[in-house]
Amino acid sequence: MPSELSTDIVIVGAGVAGLWLNARLRALGYSTVLVENARLGGGQTFKAQGIIHGGAKYALHGALTGASEAIADMPRRWREALAGDGELDLSGVRLLSEAHYLWSPGTLAGNLTSFFASKAVRGRVDQVKGEQLPPALQDRAFKGKVYRLAELVVDVPSLVARLAELAGDGLLAGERIEPLNDQGRLAGLIVDGRAIRAQRVVLSAGEGTQALLTALGIEQPAMQRRPLHMVLAKGANLKPLYAHCLGGGPKPRITVTTHPGADGQWVWYLGGEIAEAEGVAREPAQQIAAAQKEIAHLLPWVDQSQMRWATLRVNRAEPAQSGLVRPDNAFLADQPGLLVGWPTKLALAPDFADRVIGALQRDGISPHTHAPLPELPKPALATPVWDELLP
Repeated sequence: MPSELSTDIVIVGAGVAGLWLNARLRALGYSTVLVENARLGGGQTFKAQGIIHGGAKYALHGALTGASEAIADMPRRWREALAGDGELDLSGVRLLSEAHYLWSPGTLAGNLTSFFASKAVRGRVDQVKGEQLPPALQDRAFKGKVYRLAELVVDVPSLVARLAELAGDGLLAGERIEPLNDQGRLAGLIVDGRAIRAQRVVLSAGEGTQALLTALGIEQPAMQRRPLHMVLAKGANLKPLYAHCLGGGPKPRITVTTHPGADGQWVWYLGGEIAEAEGVAREPAQQIAAAQKEIAHLLPWVDQSQMRWATLRVNRAEPAQSGLVRPDNAFLADQPGLLVGWPTKLALAPDFADRVIGALQRDGISPHTHAPLPELPKPALATPVWDELLP
């Protein structure tokens, strides 16, 4: 590989945010190099549940919020891309479920009654019964209510694989990243000793962004890590379920998504309130016991005797917020020659790309003509966490 390359934009971090942005920029005619120091999607992306939220779960107390409005248009944009008619061609990406569901195990609490009456969910929620229920809830013992959301669930590994195809020749595996300065300004990056000159550098490396900022000698923006303690369950008797189980509070009691294991068995991936504060404080065995108790209470017909369990600690990397609260939408900050951001949720990758493209256009950064890139060492695709933990 030559000791110096030239491109329009160099992006660091090949999770869904960096990959989506990279594909958008290439579609607009920009030359790009996307650098990853590990495996594609191997950070926060492959630990996501794959839900393309439309904001309903952020309005469970019955009122519109900044988060519910910011994310409301994401399902439409993703559906168009998955159909091959959107801002990216994601046709061929596996869709795990056409809808996500809200599931009430009993009578609705008062605050949930106001939720279903609010304009936050009009046109986004329909009650389903009988054969319309998710397969895991089609049991005669089920007595709750289920509502279909105008959302969807994607298979993250196939999504990352497709976005990697759209990256073309611009993917680069690189471990050591340093600033390339020219007359006191950032003019690109030095990756494993090789210079990459660029009009702008974009950091979208999730939890790794803080270390990159330190390497570049930059203190802001500050990053927070919001911890989760997720639970995985695998068994031949499991049936697909993609749903938020409603509790009495403003957050889902438990969020279940279902993913295909390499051996053909389904894996339930459990998040929601069980994975937050109390779940984070539990040791893995305690967290598994808590999840088993929840499943036994909410889905007593599910045979747990042959199920295998594991837990996964995840840090949601985000811009620092007071009280570690979750940001409403994608975040982007400017530094000289540099853009730094976090999508904050997988579903908001298009919003993150919008913000970067808007900043480039604002600054007059347009595509230039560059020499073709040489053959670069490529990062490999990550392994799904359920196949690592429950092979």
